[in-house]
Parts: sequence; C-alpha cells; structure tokens
Amino acid sequence: MIEIQINNKSIKVPEGITILEAAKLNNIKIPTLCYLENFHKVGSCRICVVEVEGQRNLMASCITKVANGMKIFTNSKRVRNARKLIYDLILSDHPKDCLNCERNQNCELQELGSIIESDGEIFKEYAMSKSSIDNESPSIVRDNAKCILCRRCITMCNEVQGVGVIDIQNRGFKSIVSPYFNVSMNSASCTFCGQCTTVCPVGALKEKDSLTLVWEMLTNKKKRMVIQTAPAIRAALGEELGYPPGTLITGKMATAARLLGFDDVFDTNFSADLTIIEEGNEFLKRVKKVINGEKAVLPMITSCSPGWIKFIEHYYPELVDHLSTCKSPHMMLGALVKSYYAEKIGVKPEDFFVVSVMPCTAKKFEITREEMFIDGMPNVDAVLTTREFGKMIREAGIDFKNLEDSKFDDPLGISTGAADIFATTGGVMEAAIRTVYEIITGRELPFENLHIKSIVGFDRIKTAELKLENVLPEWKKLEGFVVKVAVTSGLVGAATLLEEIKAGKSPYHFIEVMGCPGGCISGGGQPRMTTDEVRKKRMEAIYKEDEGKELRKSHINPAIKSLYDEFLKEPLGEKSHKYLHTHYIKRGKQ
Repeated sequence: MIEIQINNKSIKVPEGITILEAAKLNNIKIPTLCYLENFHKVGSCRICVVEVEGQRNLMASCITKVANGMKIFTNSKRVRNARKLIYDLILSDHPKDCLNCERNQNCELQELGSIIESDGEIFKEYAMSKSSIDNESPSIVRDNAKCILCRRCITMCNEVQGVGVIDIQNRGFKSIVSPYFNVSMNSASCTFCGQCTTVCPVGALKEKDSLTLVWEMLTNKKKRMVIQTAPAIRAALGEELGYPPGTLITGKMATAARLLGFDDVFDTNFSADLTIIEEGNEFLKRVKKVINGEKAVLPMITSCSPGWIKFIEHYYPELVDHLSTCKSPHMMLGALVKSYYAEKIGVKPEDFFVVSVMPCTAKKFEITREEMFIDGMPNVDAVLTTREFGKMIREAGIDFKNLEDSKFDDPLGISTGAADIFATTGGVMEAAIRTVYEIITGRELPFENLHIKSIVGFDRIKTAELKLENVLPEWKKLEGFVVKVAVTSGLVGAATLLEEIKAGKSPYHFIEVMGCPGGCISGGGQPRMTTDEVRKKRMEAIYKEDEGKELRKSHINPAIKSLYDEFLKEPLGEKSHKYLHTHYIKRGKQ
C-alpha cells in the first residue's frame, strides 16, 4: 500500500493501480468515455484527465499509475476547463440529431454532456462532416458521422475476438474506423458477431433495423405471425424494461408477444432440445465409425452460433467438415413451423411470417444464407435483437412489469432445462452429455445437479473427460471409452482449438464453440453494457431456470417425442436432413 492525496484527502491505495482505479476505490467520480474496465485502457479521449502536482500536463487517469506521495486534483478549474474543451472538440463534428438517434437517452456521450454541462457550440463554425453510412451488411450498420474514435470497437474486434477486420484508417482529421481500404463490413471477413456494437458508446455501430419490417408485417392480415425467443432472452430482456440484470421474465415475455399481435408464441428452447437429439446422434454416429475402423471426422464441433460458423468459413475453411451439420435451433424451429406445424393446423407454409428474437446480430445474416431456404422459402423471415424487442415493447406502450405470466404455445413451446443452458458457454456441451451419456449407459449423468463443473464459467477454454463404464449391451464397443470434450466462447479461443486440429494435435472428440465471450448471454444483440458482473448474473439466472424445471434432459421432452412419432420418424432421417441439417461454405479471407 502507498499513500496519496486526492482532492486534499490522504488515502492509502494498492501500489500499481491507476489514478482512476484509486479514485473508484474511494468513491470519487472521474468522468470517462473511451475507458472500459478490464478491457480498454488507452487514454485516447482524455476526458478522464486530472491534475497532478508537479506535472506540467494534465494526466489521463485511466492509464497513469499512482506513486507514493502523489497529490491529485480531479475537479480543479484547469481540469474542468480541459474536459469541457475536449468534449466540445468531440462534438464539433458529431451530428446533433440526438432526438432521431437510436441511442437517445442511452448514449454515453450524451450522458457525459450532462455532467460536463457543455452545449458543444464553441467549435460550431469549424465542424466537419465525415458522414459515411455503411449499411450493406444484413447485420451491422456503421455510421462514421457519429464515431468519436474512442477505439473500443477496435480493441474488441482485434484483441478480444481476434478477428481484426476494423482499425483506424487515414490520419489526423481524416481518421475513421473502418475495414481496410474502407470497404464495407459486408465485403470484409467480418463474422457479424456484433460485439463492436455492444461497446460503442454512441450510435456509430448498431444492428441493422428489422423492427420496421416486423411492425409492418403485424398489420398484414394475410400472414400468420409467429414469434420465437432464444434461451438467453429470458435472462436479459428485463434490462431493457427496467429490471436489474439477471431477472427472469419468461412468462411476461410470452404475454407481451401476444399483446404485440403475434398469433403463435413459440420457444426456441424446443428446438434446442431437438438440436441435442440430432447433434447427439450425429456425434455417436461419428464415434461408432471410428471404433469400427471407418473414416469419420473428429472432433465434431457445434454449429449453433452463426458468427462462429462465419469465422471458420473465412479463416479455417479447410476444417468446416468438423462442424455438426445441424442448423442452429431457431432455424430448425422456423423450418418446422413451415412444415410440421403448417401441416398440423392446415395453413400454407408461405402464409407464415416467422420472427426470431435473438441475442445475436449474426442471426440477421444467418437467415439470408441460401442454405437456410427450403423450397424457395426462408426458414425464418426476420430477426430482432433483444434490444429491438425491448424497444418494440416500449413503443407499444405495454406496461411490462404489471403483465401476468403466461406459457408458450404448444407444440413448439415445450422444453427442458437442458435447452435453457444453451444460453451460456458450456451449456450446449452439458445438455448434449446429459442425453448422450444416458443413451449409452441407461443411467443419469452422475454429477451434482447434472452440472459438469469443469465446463461451467467464463474461462476461455474449458475441458472435461468422461469415462464410459457399464454401458448398455448395444454400446459394448464403447466400454471404457474416455470421451474428451472442450468448450470455448469468443473467437480467440476458437482459433486456439482450431490450430490444434490443424496441427493434428487435438485430443478432443467433441468441441463446443460460441462466438461471443461468455456465450449467448453476452451476444452482440443483448442490452448494453455486458460487464463481467452483468454476465455472471445472467448466467446464474439461466442455471436457475434450468434447475427449476421438472424436465431437464432433452431426450425426455414429450413434445420432441411426438415430433418424431408424427413427422420426423427418426434422428438423422430423410426429413431431419431436409428440415434440420445444412452445409457450410469455404469462403476464405476477403
């Protein structure tokens, strides 16, 4: 510990921390803009400057470490004037259309202005325009007019996700954040994970609007409107509607969807259970081949995350055969609505309009893929992010907090706890093992509360081993077989595991990859900001949802059993391949 002074108050703080961290420990507020705790500390905006006695220049508190005896002033006249000047400079070429901006009332630059009390008029006559809207991508819109060059998105794309498709282009006043050569996001090797949109403090990066289309279709009396909600939504949507992070609002969410005018309210959890049946059987089929001396591609890798799929297609196209051929759960459900459900209720497939509420911006791209069309029709017609769905509920004037709980509609609304945990890293793997282990041994997974602790949590790469003993007679060749699995979230971890496969050194049989750090609970379409604390609360809520259900294993879902009896007939069968499976593209880098 060392002793310093902040605003003439003597305090003791740990050696090696920054001035900003020292101030936070002592409940002293220093305004910031580009800074993000444990993520982005570059001092590029200089809003956090403080005065340090003996130093000629003001110091950026987010990157300046404390020293013994240091005397710091966080709100001197010099500091306040400097912050106001910096803020005015930022505003000098920033649009003033706040009322028309999607981030109005949820903008860090706007919030900062209320603290600094500046109108941004000082440099009005010198204002420059760098307006260049890139909306070619089906997932993300980039508006350089609103960019404040904080570089958060660059850190996210380059360091956290390891993709690196955006950076600072040009120099000085002509600087912009863009893919190289200022090509569109759609032309770059972008995965559309949307993590850049979650850290942008203003409206420079956002999801492509689908809300306008959905509102319009709700007035189309010729369409039967179907909505489905992903597992992660129930633990995050509440944040858009005034609840603290991690509040489960499952029942109210279903009620709100009906009030918005949707005819059928289904749960993507249903098809998450279905994914486990198809994916689990696909894995067992590959393992059987290996044991019988036949050729099979292992490790098999999960295919639920479209951002991750696009990543492997661009950066490791030679390894796409390792992917499960299963579509993502919401695409499966969309396909079933326009086949199984359409047949069941006597409605033409083309008369449905399927809307998916997803924690993900890459899902907006996914529904445009040619592989996701059957008989000329898209499996899913529109994707709303969690943020968009929250906005829709607010626009409709729904008093969400006072809604009664209701259930999802049958038959595509019944699910088990195994489906809920698809929302968080490790969840797909755990759900798969719950089913596969029981199929092979006839016994329930022998872990406390069915959780495999070594793959729970937010470590970049997590692993587990499971020895198969006392297997059922039909699986006798698997007696003593040790299944080795790995789990990762975020594309840096994915690249690490893929490099092992590429080098022929992967010890694993099954790998789960989620494109966003922490899994879908931290998706690019989730409420901002997804801090470590928020991520943890969402994860805890998801496990609580799982543990609160009577049915917690996908293969005992009665609605799934009926689906096979009435329509699919068998896993990996002819109809399953038509409606539930797909193939991938070797794109390579662009």
